[in-house]
Amino acid sequence: MLFRSDVTKGQILVDGTDVKDLKLHDLRSRIGYVPQKAVLFSGTIDSNIRYGREEATKEEVEKAAKIAQAWDFIREKEDGVQEAIAQGGTNVSGGQKQRLSIARAIAKNPKVFLFDDSFSALDFKTDARLRKALKQDVSESAVIIVAQRISTILDADQIIVLDEGKIVGKGTHKELLENCPVYQQIARSQMSEEELA
Repeated sequence: MLFRSDVTKGQILVDGTDVKDLKLHDLRSRIGYVPQKAVLFSGTIDSNIRYGREEATKEEVEKAAKIAQAWDFIREKEDGVQEAIAQGGTNVSGGQKQRLSIARAIAKNPKVFLFDDSFSALDFKTDARLRKALKQDVSESAVIIVAQRISTILDADQIIVLDEGKIVGKGTHKELLENCPVYQQIARSQMSEEELA
């Protein structure tokens, strides 16, 4: 959750506007947040994707679902986007729930995406396809990914490494492999030397 009092030095700008100059509602409307534990509401797939922006067109809902790698399983449902979703999404798998939650954020068309370890429920191939689609289709927005899996953030423009709440490294994957012992340790515990190269 964002509070204006969080900024102790410098400033945070969203689309060129200082967050201190925005009403909290306006600030939240510019952010697409996807938590690690996906939340779905009773209704339909369509209403869950439109939750952050009810005026989204049918085409925008479909595009968001495609970017989120959810369209294939949606098409397999008997009622497609009108398929019923139980409260909490108990009638879809964890990965499907997460992809629908990501599609909701994409359909909102925000200036900033914040993915809070929200790719962890996805298999590696889906994770890679989703990140590639995000890079191609939401390049006008800032994308912040909180992740524990190195493979999720390999291609990030900038990676910030935290250790016990403190920043211990900042740079690209290649730079961090050269000069950040904490990152090196995490990377080597998750990936082979061939993958790291």
